[in-house]
Amino acid sequence: MEQLTILHTPEELALARQHCWDEYITDMNNNVEELAQFSSRLLLYGTVHMRFYLEKKGNPGPDGYPVYIALHGGGQCPVPDMNDRQWLHQHTYYFDSVTDGICIAPRGIRDTWNTHFNEESFPLYDRLIMDLAAYENVDLNRVYLMGFSAGGDGVYGITPLMTDRFAAANMSAGHPNYVDLTNLYNLPLELQVGEEDGAYSRNRITANYGIYLDRLKRKFGDGFEHRVLIHHKKPHNFSDNERNRVPQTVLADYRKWLYDKDETTFETNTNAVDYVSRFTRNPLPRRVVWNLARRAGFRNVKSNYWLWAEHSASVGSVIASYDRSDNSITIEELTSSGVVKVLLNEDMLDVFSPITVRYPDHTEVVTVQPNLELLRSTTAERGDRNYQFCASITLNY
Repeated sequence: MEQLTILHTPEELALARQHCWDEYITDMNNNVEELAQFSSRLLLYGTVHMRFYLEKKGNPGPDGYPVYIALHGGGQCPVPDMNDRQWLHQHTYYFDSVTDGICIAPRGIRDTWNTHFNEESFPLYDRLIMDLAAYENVDLNRVYLMGFSAGGDGVYGITPLMTDRFAAANMSAGHPNYVDLTNLYNLPLELQVGEEDGAYSRNRITANYGIYLDRLKRKFGDGFEHRVLIHHKKPHNFSDNERNRVPQTVLADYRKWLYDKDETTFETNTNAVDYVSRFTRNPLPRRVVWNLARRAGFRNVKSNYWLWAEHSASVGSVIASYDRSDNSITIEELTSSGVVKVLLNEDMLDVFSPITVRYPDHTEVVTVQPNLELLRSTTAERGDRNYQFCASITLNY
């Protein structure tokens, strides 16, 4: 059994946290291959590569630059020409609306219908965000995801599997492919579509997904921040990037339009950059909802916010919350065949005092041991100093 380096005081913990982060950044800067790939804007994963465009605009905020990741249209194509053209178009499409930020446009790794969410895409997105944290001055609580058409498909496909990486997302003119959005409890999502975009029933399915998110919000009592904009009389293409913020005409109520053919409209700013920029990620939300079946198998990451589950825990779900006022964790639901843990740091609970864990049918009081080894491993797992955890509790079924 590994001998743990126990941290006994808040002062020791603070010093260890900074040490682990400094150590991690040093290792990243000494990683010649990773730095070379990032600098060349081409990340490799086995035989697969992801090219990406990067542009830095304006000035950083107090915590660094916000990051805008935009996914191009295209998709299934026997040759790369269409996706290459769409990728070049995405170099300006949303980014003309960004004043201050780092703009990233990844090129889909394959010319397939799921060009942005092939299995190998997910570890590449992890590395892209981790590289930005290590090599650029970025605010990881302001990383935004946007996409149009096949890029909209990508937003649907990526966000449920990497929810804790983003502050907000905008999906435009895409198809959800019937993806489960339960994991988006803490991730604001905007859905946009043209009223006359009937291909694959994108128009009606977007409205249905708005109603689906309405139901999730009612079911869980809160969360699932969302907005649905159906652009009046517009086809597949519409303006979700109006740089002058000229108001666009959208349907007043997507439910009434879907069920009653109500054509009442109003005008509003539909700029996707403006919508997502309203939000800042809370990396340690009070409550986490995690459908364990919605995980990307190729990722090394086993965590979601402050929950951790081994890769074999690929079915079931966990719903948990914490309360600093009484130093407690409440497990509302836990159905899984694998090990699930709560990760802890001093911004959540007092890790130097007993912690009450409430399950649906019993309560336990546990004492944890803040230690250097977990700080180091969780720092390296996501490369995000907001996700440095010093202690954990393995949940009992």
